[in-house]
Amino acid sequence: MKNIQMNHAQKGFTLIELMIVVAIIGILAAIAIPQYQDYIARSQVTRVVGELSALKTSAEEQLMRGTTPSGGADAVGFAGSDLLESFTLNFDSSGAGTIGGELGGNASSAVDGATVTLSREADGTWSCAVTTGSVGGGWDDSYAPSGCPVSS
Repeated sequence: MKNIQMNHAQKGFTLIELMIVVAIIGILAAIAIPQYQDYIARSQVTRVVGELSALKTSAEEQLMRGTTPSGGADAVGFAGSDLLESFTLNFDSSGAGTIGGELGGNASSAVDGATVTLSREADGTWSCAVTTGSVGGGWDDSYAPSGCPVSS
C-alpha cells in the first residue's frame, strides 16, 4: 500500500498579513478623518448661508409693503436652526440692513463662533460675508462658500 501524503491547506491569516491590513486601515483613517471633518465644517457654513438666505424673501416682501423688518418676530418663515447660536434681522427705513447669524449650538468646533452676514443696500443689492472673529482654532477660509467669502 502506498503512503498517501495529505496536503494541509492554510487555515486563516498569518500574523504579518493581519498586521499589514491593520496598517493599511490606520493609514486610510489618518487621511479620511480630517477630510471628513473639513467636509462637515464646510457643509455647516453653507447650510447656515442657505437658511439665512431664505429670510431675504421675507425681508423683501416686508420692505415692499413699507415695513422695516427687525428682530426675530419679523423673521417670517424662519423655522430656526440647530447650527445657530443667535441671529439678527435689522433694516432701516431706506431698505438697507442685515440678516446675520452666529454659528454655535450643534456646529462643528472648527466653525463655532463664525458669523454669516447678508447685507442689503438701499438699492436692493444683496451681499454676503463670513467673519471669523470669535472662532476657536481650526478655522480654514475654505469653509466659506464661494458666494459668501471671508471678510477681513
